[in-house]
Amino acid sequence: MDIGFIGLGHMGFPMAARLAAAGHHLFVYDTHDDAVTQAVTSGVHAASSPRDVADRVDTVLASLPSPQVSHDVATGSDGIIAGSKVKRFADLSTVGSPMAQRISKQLAEREISMLDCPVSGGVHGASNGTLAMMVSGPRPEFDTMCDILETLGRPIFVSEKPGAAQTMKLVNNMMAATALAATAEVVVMGVKAGLDAQVLIDVLNAGSGGTHASRDKFPRAVLPRTFDYGFATGLMVKDVRLYLDEAKSLGLPTDIADAVAALWEHTLNEEGPASDFTSVIKPIEEAAGVVVGGTSRSD
Repeated sequence: MDIGFIGLGHMGFPMAARLAAAGHHLFVYDTHDDAVTQAVTSGVHAASSPRDVADRVDTVLASLPSPQVSHDVATGSDGIIAGSKVKRFADLSTVGSPMAQRISKQLAEREISMLDCPVSGGVHGASNGTLAMMVSGPRPEFDTMCDILETLGRPIFVSEKPGAAQTMKLVNNMMAATALAATAEVVVMGVKAGLDAQVLIDVLNAGSGGTHASRDKFPRAVLPRTFDYGFATGLMVKDVRLYLDEAKSLGLPTDIADAVAALWEHTLNEEGPASDFTSVIKPIEEAAGVVVGGTSRSD
């Protein structure tokens, strides 16, 4: 099948590679020429713009870093909306419900259907085809694209309401952000009190305190001090901010989310947006004077 793919970043590149390996005929675009050049070596075809992609294929997917970039790629003057062949667009990015609704409405005016399809699972999931994929939009379009999406992971249809999958993704990522931050804080506390970091993780995972962070993120990226899980701090902060915006627009209390967001904003300031999100433990370690998985900085 001919497919367009826009956005060849940390998540987009392995997803596009999986589609190409599955035998699909891919036309790709990214603002970074080196990413496109690398993709072309694996047998895909380069396009000159989002519009060029949408002139060549009827199905376009995108994995993009921010709501504004998604909007520009979808509806800009040289965007997907201007393409002559495109019929459906699946946005794999996390953009928030209001932006997804806005893009969907604009594309519909040109008779282009949209699925908002944010994903969860990080670079590891993108590479292995194990992403959790939350999908909302017209059910017939989901049925049409299901085989494509199953190459990338497990698509779960949420609702026909535009933006519903975005809300689901923000709920998921707020939980992930909270679990990682809380796990980091309690493990630092245990190490400061003299407990071994590996023993702490083993006991958490054997008991009621285990989280996805303690079962996966800590063993893979924190304890070995690699901080390479594959999801940027800046992207997590973006998702937390989008969650707070939507929750507050619904008139909901956000006491816990506000506290978690403060820690993530501090991590962003200290470690930078490109740092791996497992670096959330570093400012907590700094304040405590210990290193989890390393040696103590103080008695």
